[in-house]
Amino acid sequence: MEKEIDILQFTDEWGPEKIVEVYDPKTGMRGFTVIDNTALGPAKGGIRMTSSVDVKEVFRLARAMTWKCALAGLPFGGGKSGIIFDSKKDGKKKGEFIKAFARAIRNESPSQYVSAPDINTSEKEMEIYVRENGHFNSATGKPLAFCRKKLFRKKVCGLPHELGSTGYGVAHSTEIALKHAKIPVNEATVAIEGFGNVGTFTFKKLEEMGAKIVAVSDSKGVLYNPSGLKYHEVMKIKMDKGSVIFGNGKKLPGEKIFELPVDVLIPAALPDVINKGNMNKVKAKIIVEAANIPMPLDVEEKLSKRILIIPDFVANAGGVISSYAEYIGKGPEYMHELVRKKLRDNTDLVLKTAFEKKITPREAGMKIAQERVKRAMERRNSR
Repeated sequence: MEKEIDILQFTDEWGPEKIVEVYDPKTGMRGFTVIDNTALGPAKGGIRMTSSVDVKEVFRLARAMTWKCALAGLPFGGGKSGIIFDSKKDGKKKGEFIKAFARAIRNESPSQYVSAPDINTSEKEMEIYVRENGHFNSATGKPLAFCRKKLFRKKVCGLPHELGSTGYGVAHSTEIALKHAKIPVNEATVAIEGFGNVGTFTFKKLEEMGAKIVAVSDSKGVLYNPSGLKYHEVMKIKMDKGSVIFGNGKKLPGEKIFELPVDVLIPAALPDVINKGNMNKVKAKIIVEAANIPMPLDVEEKLSKRILIIPDFVANAGGVISSYAEYIGKGPEYMHELVRKKLRDNTDLVLKTAFEKKITPREAGMKIAQERVKRAMERRNSR
């Protein structure tokens, strides 16, 4: 490509170590991989396919993965990839774009970078990527039925994010937050923004724990019932009629979910949904950030003075923890137990650190993550 990357605009004491920009003349695929920091292990992060993705966006996401992996206690660094993809114009070439991208970064993957699903990529694209790359561990989030045989005929298979690892982890993080707030989980009321993969599995697991989910939303609006909603009923309505709003309860505009009088608010879909325009209307005692960047940092800082907020890179780490389980050849049962343990331990550690040092949970989480990466960098530099 003619345009050169000015790597200096991104660099600081942590990285990035490498930015790779690629182009395939045959398909027209244009993409890039940012390998931010590999002190703890190969850079881990998904492949995002959108028409607007650029190097700056991918760098920010790669840096977030550096902290997320470190805080989760995983032997991964932070990375991310982007492929410029217009679904209307390039939709039929999606598989070819993935193949071309896998070929183009073969020198980096999996030795320095391990991919995963992200926006507009799924287990299907990860299988295509791995087959083209030629190395089973060049990507995680592969289909459960996509397997290979190891020594002694042991079979190792993919662990797709469709197993619900992120939402499952959010539920466990929520339970620990409730414990710190001295609210019994079986007395807690919860509102969940978003009924996609993360929102549905969060709903299901919290209901199993005994919490009362009183509101859930999708792109059509909010379903609110102070008496409580049932997962199987809401899921059936969603499947049958295309939206949760047709369920048993009041239909509200989408933005109203952030104003409900609940113990726990879980934004699990879009970025910046809590902002300067509605922050003063939030009545929840706890916010658990299941989505990435559900509010600007300055808004989060202000709200932290009156609301207990579990940051995104703490609460939604279940996906990358699942990736690690897949990476080392484990199955769904092991993965769910690992997600459960790490989310509970890490949320507890972050909150204890925040309370002891009188700082916000985000500051506490960043402090822990940065100390771990710094120690790893020092060990690497002393060799």
